[in-house]
Amino acid sequence: MPGFHFNREQGVEQLKDIGCNWVILGHTERRHVIGEDDQFIGKKAAYALSQGLKVIACIGELLQEREAGKTFEVCFQQMKALADAVPSWDDVVVAYEPVWAIGTGKVATPQQAQEVHVAVRDWLKKNVSDIVASKTRIIYGEGLNKNHPAGSFKKVS
Repeated sequence: MPGFHFNREQGVEQLKDIGCNWVILGHTERRHVIGEDDQFIGKKAAYALSQGLKVIACIGELLQEREAGKTFEVCFQQMKALADAVPSWDDVVVAYEPVWAIGTGKVATPQQAQEVHVAVRDWLKKNVSDIVASKTRIIYGEGLNKNHPAGSFKKVS
């Protein structure tokens, strides 16, 4: 699929053996090309955490989902699968990765990214806990390019 940068499949043991401390789960091509669903990604996250790895959990919507006004619905469904599976959020970072901004020439504005970050933090507060909502790092996961001015994503969420 053009525009996608495929992540390799490695076992937890292999990652730990080479000194890796973090794993990226739920990345775009894993969801939309390989077909990993939200529940499977949640289970992978729980397993990685149980084995001592930290998790960057990617969430994000397709262009047709954004255009249909379903951004929050999609992201919240992905978050729920994580919340149902992970025993602790201490070693989880959430990366908002709008699928529609990958290899399409379209870019998320800082405002679009920030609105999702705020909504995800609010979801965590309502569905997990105030503490998790305040401590969980939420980042922008799509690559930056010349269409993103320097410093455009500096706002803390």
